[in-house]
Amino acid sequence: MSFVGSADDHLYFETHGAGVPVLLVPGLGGLGSYWAPNIPAFSKLYQVVVHDHRGTGQSSRSSIRYSVDQMTDDLLRVMDHLNIDKAHLVGHSTGGAIGQTLAARYPHRLKSLVIYASWTKADPFFRRVFEARRTLLTNSGAAAYVRSTPVFLYPDWWVNENIGLLEEREKAAIPNFPATAIAASRIDAIVDFDRTSDLPGIKTPTLVMCAEDDILTPPYFTEKLALLIPGAESVILERGGHCVSETCSEAFNDVVLRFIARHS
Repeated sequence: MSFVGSADDHLYFETHGAGVPVLLVPGLGGLGSYWAPNIPAFSKLYQVVVHDHRGTGQSSRSSIRYSVDQMTDDLLRVMDHLNIDKAHLVGHSTGGAIGQTLAARYPHRLKSLVIYASWTKADPFFRRVFEARRTLLTNSGAAAYVRSTPVFLYPDWWVNENIGLLEEREKAAIPNFPATAIAASRIDAIVDFDRTSDLPGIKTPTLVMCAEDDILTPPYFTEKLALLIPGAESVILERGGHCVSETCSEAFNDVVLRFIARHS
């Protein structure tokens, strides 16, 4: 177990493998363990770094106003602690927003950027989705929120085939879920996120990708990101939902590892 910071202000992280560093940055759930299906393939070739966002997992449950800028600064703390001057970054959803922010504010820290199942800024659809999720959290509690989350993240066929796994995860997740105020503030942070004015200035080699059946961040967000970031490549996988890195991990790994290899 590895931590950056003090006992009452710390970030949990793990490293796997050796070589050029690749940061695998999770989404709103914030858990580095999200990347468990992908770490074996990536760590054969690279030093993989995963961390728990502040407010989640084994990191500090800080009572602050959360923002994507703050999440980006936390990631930089992990990089600095590990003496990582420059890395590849693969960001899922909120992790993709962190990647946009890092590429805009600290481009010299990135070798390449993969923005996966992410978005540009909150539009009416995005706002309605997260208004519903936030209301469920604040009115019905953590258990209802956790049990509803797979509906947004996974396609129907994957839920039906993995319902036992999801139920086991829920049993572990509900008692360890962040305080409602923390989780709600993290939702507010992503609804407030907007880096669209910075995207045309990004020079980092960038791949944007998602699955065709992603209902949380539909493919039009990926298309818009590819349009706004100069030279960005775009891949839309046939299926897999918002968490295609888990549901179709081999296809995801192949696309991303090929991209990273070209920019190493």
